[in-house]
Amino acid sequence: MLWLIALGVLGAMTVVMVVAWAFGLARGNGGWTDVFWTWGTGATLAAAALCPLTGASPEPRQWLVAAFMAAWGVRLGLYLTPRVAGHPEDSRYAGFRDQFGDRYPINMLWVTLPQAPASALLALSVVLAARRPEAELDLRDALGVAIFVLALAGETLADAQMKRFRADAANRGQVMDRGLWAWSRHPNYFFQWLGWMAYPAMALDPSRPITWLSLTAPAVMFGLLRYVSGVPPLEETMLKSRGDLFRAYQARVSVFFPLPPRTR
Repeated sequence: MLWLIALGVLGAMTVVMVVAWAFGLARGNGGWTDVFWTWGTGATLAAAALCPLTGASPEPRQWLVAAFMAAWGVRLGLYLTPRVAGHPEDSRYAGFRDQFGDRYPINMLWVTLPQAPASALLALSVVLAARRPEAELDLRDALGVAIFVLALAGETLADAQMKRFRADAANRGQVMDRGLWAWSRHPNYFFQWLGWMAYPAMALDPSRPITWLSLTAPAVMFGLLRYVSGVPPLEETMLKSRGDLFRAYQARVSVFFPLPPRTR
């Protein structure tokens, strides 16, 4: 049944991402891909958490995990949507326009569609946490809540600090290196990844081999954020726009995991 739920997520998210692709083309803004993926993933994984494996009603742990996914989707969706609506296209997607040329529409489809299987992989962790056999909530669930709340608070704080920095005209052309951004060059990405650790904290049981799949979500999100769609394109953009200022920042501040800044 775990695999059937994951396939259901894959099918639903394939539809969502095709709509995202068409909507982005119509609006001339590929950034809508991220908006549709966020809201779609939050909704489909919340539904996946509530999906019973029998005819029984959802259990308390299922509601808890569904609440995690709903909170994740709403927080990130409300942050991304205003940044895309009515604003210039994000540099990552503008770069695709230059790179793809006349083949931009069809090539963007192949940029957009792989996000559907990514959501299906995330579903493995979510469902395993939601459907842990123990009926009563326990300390492992409390640990999952603590990790998720810390991650949500950290990501919200990082975004708020960056928003205040950008709103100050005196900071134009500078590099944000204050608050959480003094310890990590991408604290928002770190805390977004950390939130997915709540699911293995709740689900992983070495005596049940299938529960090792609960590590899928944090592994997938770390790979995407650190090496694919998160850190690399953003740092490339910052190097172009800030040059030596950003190189100095790179030299003293950890790229992902928060660490004390290096001093010379």
